[in-house]
Amino acid sequence: MTPGRTDYVDIVAVRDDRSAPAGETTVIRLLGLLPGHWPCLPEVRADRIRLRIALDAVTDPRTVSSAVSRALADSALRGWSRHRD
Repeated sequence: MTPGRTDYVDIVAVRDDRSAPAGETTVIRLLGLLPGHWPCLPEVRADRIRLRIALDAVTDPRTVSSAVSRALADSALRGWSRHRD
C-alpha cells in the first residue's frame, strides 16, 4: 500500500441460477456476511455485483478473497458465484 493512497480490491459475483434472488437482494445478504468494518462500495445489477473493498494493513486481497468465498458458500447466496477474470 502506498502512504496517503487507498488501495482497493474488486470482487465480482454473478448470478448463475435465474431462480436465485436478484442482485439487489443478494448484495444485502453478501454484505451482511462480510466484516462490517470493511469500507465497501457496491455496484449492483440484477445478475452481477461488484464490491470495491478498501485494503489496509490487516485487510489484504487474500483476506478479502477468503471472506467472500466463505460468504458465497452460504446457502442464502445459492445461485451466485465468484466471477474470475
